[in-house]
Amino acid sequence: MNPHHCHRHQIAIDRRDFLRKSAFGFGAAALGSLLARDATASSVNPLAPRGTHFPARADRVIFLFMTGGPSHMDTFDPKPALTKFDGQALPDSFNVDGLDLQFMKATDGKLMASPFPFTKHGQSGLEISSLFPNLARHADDLCVIRSCYHDSFIHGPALGLINCGSTLLGHPSCGAWVTYGLGCESDSLPAYIVMSDGAYRAGPAVAYGSGFLPAIYQGTTMRAEGTPISNLTPPIPADKQRVVLDALNTWNGRFQAQRPDDSRLAAQLANYELAYRMQTAAPDLIDLTNEPAHIKDMYGAEKDATKKFGRMCLLARRMAERGVRFIQLYNNDWDGHDSCAKNHEQNAARIDQPIAALIADLKQRGLLDTTLILWAGEFGRTPVMQGDKGRDHNPYGFTVWLAGGGVKGGQAIGATDDLGFRAVERKVHVHDLHATLLHALGFDHEKLTYHFEGRARSLTDVFGHVVSDVFA
Repeated sequence: MNPHHCHRHQIAIDRRDFLRKSAFGFGAAALGSLLARDATASSVNPLAPRGTHFPARADRVIFLFMTGGPSHMDTFDPKPALTKFDGQALPDSFNVDGLDLQFMKATDGKLMASPFPFTKHGQSGLEISSLFPNLARHADDLCVIRSCYHDSFIHGPALGLINCGSTLLGHPSCGAWVTYGLGCESDSLPAYIVMSDGAYRAGPAVAYGSGFLPAIYQGTTMRAEGTPISNLTPPIPADKQRVVLDALNTWNGRFQAQRPDDSRLAAQLANYELAYRMQTAAPDLIDLTNEPAHIKDMYGAEKDATKKFGRMCLLARRMAERGVRFIQLYNNDWDGHDSCAKNHEQNAARIDQPIAALIADLKQRGLLDTTLILWAGEFGRTPVMQGDKGRDHNPYGFTVWLAGGGVKGGQAIGATDDLGFRAVERKVHVHDLHATLLHALGFDHEKLTYHFEGRARSLTDVFGHVVSDVFA
């Protein structure tokens, strides 16, 4: 893919002022993206579907992000040795040299076994804890990577690594890279949509931002209920809004006629039309009136415990059907410094049924094979107790899982040590995970680049290897 270049001053100020002052009523996020497109668009439609480097296994991604860092040894990484040494100090024979934790030393606390029993599921016999009885029924669809790692044990930098491949600000999120590479199949919805079931927004904006890529590729936050995007409803009737858009088309057409070699105005007009169509498409997307009752029941979309995340997962399926490329769902908050078991029970109860339903629903509609699902948090947790039966942050060994999109299910890749402190077998760095995600979408992670500050940049920088074992 040819590198694009940054363009900063591309549109007349008087025309920007006109757009800000006219009563279009575009959503704030959408309008911000549209104005950014004014300054960056290099083709008639920068979100037009584009080709890949090689045949893709998946057409889209659903990224299920567990904010706070779920404990791997309580979810998908069984540790019999931890049960054996439960309540004891770390054995002298166990090497923890160089293990730098955030709030404690590995040797300070007592080892704490998981209170959640692991059992084998499916034909594969994949071991999953009792926290996920519904998801466990799809064990043969899951590829569990038990050996992920990085070196940042603070939430902010770790969120940056998992989402953007860097602890530094200003780097594009993986969703932005995917959108940049693939474009969008929908002409009425954003290519990259983010939702959260928490009281606050879906994590820091940098986690779904465009960084140094054009702002058109950033994630658009959307609510699962009510008004999907703020200020989306126009303050003037649609027919009058149409008149204003047509007038703008005429003015810009005359302007463009004087500059036939410059395609940016055509791109701008296409983007305004997209925002216009979004005013109908976004409310229609979240309207579940026509969804059959048994489908809503399957997701738990009307039960108190699962309602929020259930609606989000159901909407993720609807987005996949409508051509959205990257869908990111945030579940808050897995940061179990105290009472980790209680924390995880509450969170798992919110997501288990909805995620299981999402997999089943995508499969029955023939969409799972072309949809890559990724479940992850920013890090794992320690096998030693912190505070009142809590667990500290642990980036040195944690678990993620994938499903769909050409993934070989029913397998566990890699391993942490016997107690779960750090990855020791078939280690998978975050850069490797990103390289694998891009590979599933048909991209060579070293060739999907953008020229910025004098060199070609990529999601994985100069690192990363595809974990080929993931694929069937």
